[in-house]
Amino acid sequence: MNETTPLARVQLFVEGHTLVARIGGEWRITESRPVLSALVTDQRFSRLRVVADDLTGWDSSLALFMREAAGWADTLGMQVEWVGLPAGATKLTALLSQKFTKPVEPKSALPNPFKVVGLVTFSLWGETKDLAGLVGECAYSVGRFFRGTAQFRWRDCLLEMQQCGAMALPIVGLVSFLVGITLAYTGSIVVRQYGGDIWVADMVGLAVIREMGPMMAAIVLAGRTGAAFAATLGNMKANEEIDALSTLGVSPIDFLVMPRMVALFFMMPFLALYSDCLGLLGGMTIAALPPLNIPPNLYWSETQTIVDLSDINTGLIKAAVFGLLIGLAGCLRGLQADRSAVGVGVAATRAVVTAILLIIVFDSLFAVIFNSLGW
Repeated sequence: MNETTPLARVQLFVEGHTLVARIGGEWRITESRPVLSALVTDQRFSRLRVVADDLTGWDSSLALFMREAAGWADTLGMQVEWVGLPAGATKLTALLSQKFTKPVEPKSALPNPFKVVGLVTFSLWGETKDLAGLVGECAYSVGRFFRGTAQFRWRDCLLEMQQCGAMALPIVGLVSFLVGITLAYTGSIVVRQYGGDIWVADMVGLAVIREMGPMMAAIVLAGRTGAAFAATLGNMKANEEIDALSTLGVSPIDFLVMPRMVALFFMMPFLALYSDCLGLLGGMTIAALPPLNIPPNLYWSETQTIVDLSDINTGLIKAAVFGLLIGLAGCLRGLQADRSAVGVGVAATRAVVTAILLIIVFDSLFAVIFNSLGW
């Protein structure tokens, strides 16, 4: 029983109950190699001895042959003995055999619901602790600011005000104007059934000033500014700039987080007012066109009858809180980012999702609170 190839060769001999395989020649991974299980026709042996015989060269193909031979012998209950083989090939075979014999855990068709609920609960609890920790650090930073010991730079804050305020006007204005158009079209379908075309101004005015104005401005800034905050802080963390600030005794909260949160807190009410104006303008534009044909002066007069200062204050309060939430979400995800380029992208995505979720949750809470207060 033997087979010879141009490079690697295996010769088989029988010594009692022992199968002896003499291997030699040049073993290269780029060439075909013998397979021991294919060469053996009689498998009634209790021992396998692999002997090096004029082995002129070898690479990983020899280790693969030895791994396959060991696995084949193990399935037949045969003991394996290596004689005269290179120590490197034996060591590599042992490593390959460990990986080869590693049991593979079967994948369950359906996840364990208790495990999933537990993991989600622990993850939510961890996120809540991180958010509460950042809120507490920001509260301490505010205290240091009023005591005059905070490492807060107004220059950075003014720069962030420009980025999240003036630079956001075009996109906020476009979205708000289109939302006003959509509300006017939708409202006209209902009110025209009762002959109350002028009520379109009431519906658009209340919806825009109390809800849609602050909401649209907040969602736009969550995608625009919140993601930018997370990406900036995540990149600084990856470059170890935040660690350098801490080493120098500079608080990252005072120096990086608070200027961004203060900028959003002050600029969001102005953006909400700007969004309100563009939303009302969108509704007024649609009302002036057929089939409503409501003059702009009449539309504006009707809006003034339904909207008062409490409605405007409601929107401004919401906008200021939404600004804080966007800043918290963006800075939190940026500080949590992994130290890699992928981690920066993931942090930006998570910042947008977290900010929008917090905006929706707090808007619902505001609706309940303001309704109970009669606002």
